[in-house]
Amino acid sequence: MSRDIKTVNIMTQSDSTKIVKQALSFQTPDRLPVRDSYYWPEFVDTWRRHYSPARNISIEDFYGYDLHVAVALEQFLPTRMREIKREGDSIYVDDGWGRIVRTKENSEFCEPVERLLNDYKDLEKIQFDSPSLDSRYVNFLTEVENHKAKGRAVFIKIGGVFIRSGFFRGEMEFLMDLVADQDFAKDIIVKVSDHLLQIGLESLKRAEAYEYGVWIYDDMCDLRGPMFSPDIFEMLFLPVYKRMITSLKAAGARWVMLHSDGNLTPLLDMIVEAGFDGINPVEYSAGMDVVKLMDRYYGKLSFIGGVCNTHILPGGDLDAIRKHVTAIINAGRNGGLVIGTHSVGTDISLSSFEYYRKLVADIGNFSKI
Repeated sequence: MSRDIKTVNIMTQSDSTKIVKQALSFQTPDRLPVRDSYYWPEFVDTWRRHYSPARNISIEDFYGYDLHVAVALEQFLPTRMREIKREGDSIYVDDGWGRIVRTKENSEFCEPVERLLNDYKDLEKIQFDSPSLDSRYVNFLTEVENHKAKGRAVFIKIGGVFIRSGFFRGEMEFLMDLVADQDFAKDIIVKVSDHLLQIGLESLKRAEAYEYGVWIYDDMCDLRGPMFSPDIFEMLFLPVYKRMITSLKAAGARWVMLHSDGNLTPLLDMIVEAGFDGINPVEYSAGMDVVKLMDRYYGKLSFIGGVCNTHILPGGDLDAIRKHVTAIINAGRNGGLVIGTHSVGTDISLSSFEYYRKLVADIGNFSKI
């Protein structure tokens, strides 16, 4: 039997911009802001079957969230983007990152099979498409306006220097360069970072997104730690990020946030030094306990995320969920936190997810205190 939407849509958007500003300014928000990053398609299917009246609404709007991140076509070579051929169930695509990838219909994953960048000579020859191309921003501006109209705090997004250099050079090849050919790696980093910075500046201007700022997505860690040593980050990435963040803030961006999956802990002091204002998704399963991190970095870093989506929510133990989520909510009473999960997968039940969100709505309503 389907349930009444009105009984489950447990938050409103009317105060989203206010509470996000409060939280990121280390002030007690009227209520704790929420941002759950991604709902897996299978979870969405379960939700739609359960709430049959919800067929004409997105799951994001149904449950509500306060902070949106919009991205333009940031690819190095978007004018090259096209499908090249199909062989069996494989589709070969130029994805605009200087590579041809093999993928499958409706797949979120791909396998690079050919690249433009293989050595120094290639790096010198390759000219990226202009960051000012109007075609980069058509859908982006529509997305920005849609979410502003819904009352959300809207940031713009650019990819990070590590992950985009890996797209361009190849992840394994680039990791080897970071150790064995650091001059080549540095030249790649400079070229990639210059492009990403210009995309960020152009996106800020076109979207008039200075009020909030920029998220940089740079998945540079796994569950154990960074994919390279802290010394390499300090030598090759820290100076570049300092320059990028200085430029973005000089242009008017209020905050610059870093998204990186995995365990960022060994890099956090340098993340602060680089000028980042916050991190996401703060993966509990990677050893990043947002409650402990807020004790150490309050006033230096904000945290967006923190809810365990790999053990506690999937486990379905309501006492464990209540203890975990309540501790995070209490940690955010003085600001510095936007609560959320990294993603909502098929192993999380509707009842567990809704229980977590109901806790946030009830306990995180600080205006009632």
